[in-house]
Order: sequence, then C-alpha cells, then structure tokens
Amino acid sequence: MAFAALFPGQGSQTVGMLSDFEAARIPGIKETFSEASDALGYDLWALSQEGTAEQLSLTEITQPLMLTSGVALYRAWSNANGQNASYMAGHSLGEYTALTAAGSLSLADAVKLVRARGQFMQDAVPQGTGAMAAVIGLNDDKVEAVCAQVSNDSGLVVEAVNYNAPGQLVIAGHVQAVEASLPMLKEAGAKRALPLPVSAPFHCALMKPAAERLQVELDAIDVQAPTVPVIQNVSIQPEIEVSVIRTQLTRQTFSPIRWTQTVRSFEGLGIKSAAEFGPGAVLCGLAKRIQVDVHHFPLGTCELFVKAFEDINE
Repeated sequence: MAFAALFPGQGSQTVGMLSDFEAARIPGIKETFSEASDALGYDLWALSQEGTAEQLSLTEITQPLMLTSGVALYRAWSNANGQNASYMAGHSLGEYTALTAAGSLSLADAVKLVRARGQFMQDAVPQGTGAMAAVIGLNDDKVEAVCAQVSNDSGLVVEAVNYNAPGQLVIAGHVQAVEASLPMLKEAGAKRALPLPVSAPFHCALMKPAAERLQVELDAIDVQAPTVPVIQNVSIQPEIEVSVIRTQLTRQTFSPIRWTQTVRSFEGLGIKSAAEFGPGAVLCGLAKRIQVDVHHFPLGTCELFVKAFEDINE
C-alpha cells in the first residue's frame, strides 16, 4: 500500500510550534533545527518558540522555518522506523521541503535557498503594488474567465495561482487588477472573494524576476536525484530527474500551484494514505474538500504524530 509524505507551504507556522515534540524528546526534531540554525547563522528553534507572530510571518523567516519543521518531522518519523514514503509532494514552498526530505537538497543548502527565494519574491514587486485574494464557491473556469477579462481590459496581471480544492482558489497580480476582479467574481457566483494579508503576489507572472534570480542560486548548489519521487507542482508528475527538478523549481515561482490535481493524482499512483509533515493541518483540510479515497493524517502535534504512526504502521 503506497504512502505519501506531504509538506505544507507558508501559513501554518505558529509561535511555539513543535514544542511538545521537544518536550517529549522525540529524536530528530532539535537536531534538525540546530543543523538549519548553523547554516542560517541564527537560532531558528529559539525564534520559533520565543519570536513574535509578526516575525514568523516574514517570508524570509517563514520559508526556512517551515522547511526545517517538515524535514524535522520526517526525520523523526524515519528514526522511529515509520513506513517509507513511496511518493512525496509539497504545496509551493513545501516542494522544497519534500526535495530536502528525499535527499535531493541538503538541509543547509535548502534553508539558505528558500530564504533567498523569499527575499527574491518580496523584491520582485514593489510593496503595495501586488495583491492576492481568496475566491470561494466558484468553479475554476469562471475564475479563470474573470481574470482573463480583467487582464485584457486593463493590461495588468491577475491570474488564478493556487488551485487548492474545488471551489477554493487564490488569485494574484497587480493590486488594481485583483481589486477589480473581486466584484466581478461575486457577480459570477462566488460565495466570497476576499483580499489576503500577504506581502507579495506569489506564483503569478509578476514573479518572473524572482525566478531569474532563483535560477542563479539553484545553479550554484548541488542537486541530487531524490530517493523518493517528488510530485512536481508545475507538471503534476512524480520526478527524480535532476535537470527537470531544477527547471520546475524555477518555473514554480511564477506558475500556479495545482494542488487539487496533485491530490487527485494519488489514486492513480496507488497511494492509500498520506501524512502532512508540518504544523497545522491545512493540507488535510483541503483533502476533505477534494474528496479522494486516500486517508490523510495530520502530524502537527506529538499526540497526532503518535496516532498517525500507529494507524499507518499497524
């Protein structure tokens, strides 16, 4: 029975995350944070436990923090002889976590790479000129049609960028174009169309300058074939070829995250269970909306981790 390891993106971080794992002395957690801290030059564990929510929401901190937490949980799982993943997948930033857990990227390289990624994405669009919004209760085609109409009429960028679940999309682009789309989306039948409190319009065409800078960083580090196929955000295909992984990571910066399609691909791969290696349970919540015959387990607390471990490894 195939098992998938899933890794969330930004947004699940909280002050005090994974503290119960450290209190229980679960092997692999603190050691992974120490390794990441050495690479970053600051104490990432202390920041995660004692920093402010505002600090943890800064993308150049959020990205290495979420990556490290996912790798730490996967190492803890492996140290306990948990079932080996047949496939891995991650939502946006989570794809980097998956590649690190699968041995494609070293942890030291990965945390520095995603820190740079966060800064490049922030720098790509001047503060206040980009925006993102959540669209609830409208099918993909109608969201795409509204975005295309606004883009054509205004000459500005607005695109569907996160296909999180049926009827749950995120759009991004120039702030004027995103704002112009919201009443049109509601008129088209959306239950809600709400601006999101983000610092940049991630995964849209405005991120191409960030992708160019990221390519330089990727070219400078060693990328190995992953020990486990990682389902790519861009192609929705399990991948182990290094040249393809490098290209897809660059493209992912300005391409939509097709999570609905990713989860729907699980059944064709024979995946029957999946665990979310990260704080929170965002991906498990999306899975319920996508409605596939795959049992998803959150692992964000020590109690949930133990329960999932027992259920999956029985």
